[in-house]
Amino acid sequence: MSDTVIRVENLSKKYILGQQKQEHYATLRDVLASTAKSISRQALNPFAKKAPLPDLEEFWALKDVSFEIKQGDRVGFIGRNGAGKSTLLKVLSRITEPTTGRISIKGRIASLLEVGTGFHPELTGRENIYLNGSILGMSKFEIKKKFDEIVAFAEVEKFLDTPVKRYSSGMYVRLAFAVAAHLEPEILIIDEVLAVGDTQFQKKCLGKMEEVGKEGRTVLFVSHQMGMITQLCTKALMLNKGSVVQEGNAEHIISFYIKTIGLGEENNFVRAELLETEKSVFVSEAKTINASGLSTGVFTHNEPIYLEIIYKIKKNLNDVLLGIAVKDKIGRKVFTSQTALKQPESLDYNKNTFVATLKIPDTFLTPGQYSFLIAMHIPKIQVVDQLDNVCSFTITDIGSEFSMYEGLDYGCVFANCGWSIQQL
Repeated sequence: MSDTVIRVENLSKKYILGQQKQEHYATLRDVLASTAKSISRQALNPFAKKAPLPDLEEFWALKDVSFEIKQGDRVGFIGRNGAGKSTLLKVLSRITEPTTGRISIKGRIASLLEVGTGFHPELTGRENIYLNGSILGMSKFEIKKKFDEIVAFAEVEKFLDTPVKRYSSGMYVRLAFAVAAHLEPEILIIDEVLAVGDTQFQKKCLGKMEEVGKEGRTVLFVSHQMGMITQLCTKALMLNKGSVVQEGNAEHIISFYIKTIGLGEENNFVRAELLETEKSVFVSEAKTINASGLSTGVFTHNEPIYLEIIYKIKKNLNDVLLGIAVKDKIGRKVFTSQTALKQPESLDYNKNTFVATLKIPDTFLTPGQYSFLIAMHIPKIQVVDQLDNVCSFTITDIGSEFSMYEGLDYGCVFANCGWSIQQL
């Protein structure tokens, strides 16, 4: 017997977009008045041209998507906004009908695609637990067996008999996830909705999804947090413009995705010519590059970052240092580094253009957004040249030990500290 639980063949989903002005909701009186006017106009001028129909445009959210998922697989779906990830999950959850193609699914599916999926707002939390269990085909006895576990996981004991329409978005997500994960579906589908919950609950959910996978059930997970996908998923599938681009090992696919984001997005600073003439020593260009020598502003946490600084000397000044400071997204200096301009001595200083390269080692800066301050200065005497907030770059976590805290501020550097534990 095949262990394939989901088979998708040449799946496509088309939407029709209408290019027309947005109108307000019409009342019955508006409709009757509009109809009467239309009849009157036609009676007075039967040869008048009819109003043109709005232009319609086809949009393919998914195009010829094919893949297989086996029992127990934990698969992460990644891609930019609009790539088709959420549409694909809606089709797999039978919320949306495909336009063409075929889907074969073995087993019960529980999906959590948006806050409160499957909940009736007028029913209480208790009633919604039983309702969702019934939808999944479970008996009252089976639901009752899992009931206490669901409530404890969701941490909504005090509000169990309150209508869920009065729940906060966080409470909604906690209860919805607890129901979806504990009522033993063979396939669990989770969209980005977990981002609504707090970090501690996200960590709890990841642990539960890992447990579900180890039990032999299948998990499909969409998130923009690459570290969470690397930690949870064994496989990944990358979508772009509605088509599958790559699939395979999660870490490899995520690395490919991040490098793809950076392709064609050079991270260069080039100084205006007018400013160049005002200084004796000045920076003319700067850019961040990766280990392959390509200019980019996107890096993974485990790859080195190179800053290449091109500077010009019109008049030799003694004791000038070239320094940088890396700043975080709110402008705090993370660290500084500097070097003397006249190093090494073998350089020909009759020339006037030079390049200095700084290497920031891999697994040093934590994920986040950063920029550079570049300065040429004679210590305690003169700032010769200075540029601030240039060559901004982003570091993405693809599975560090702190990926479970993604979204929290856990500092700017990975400190390689020594630990020891002894029994007292």
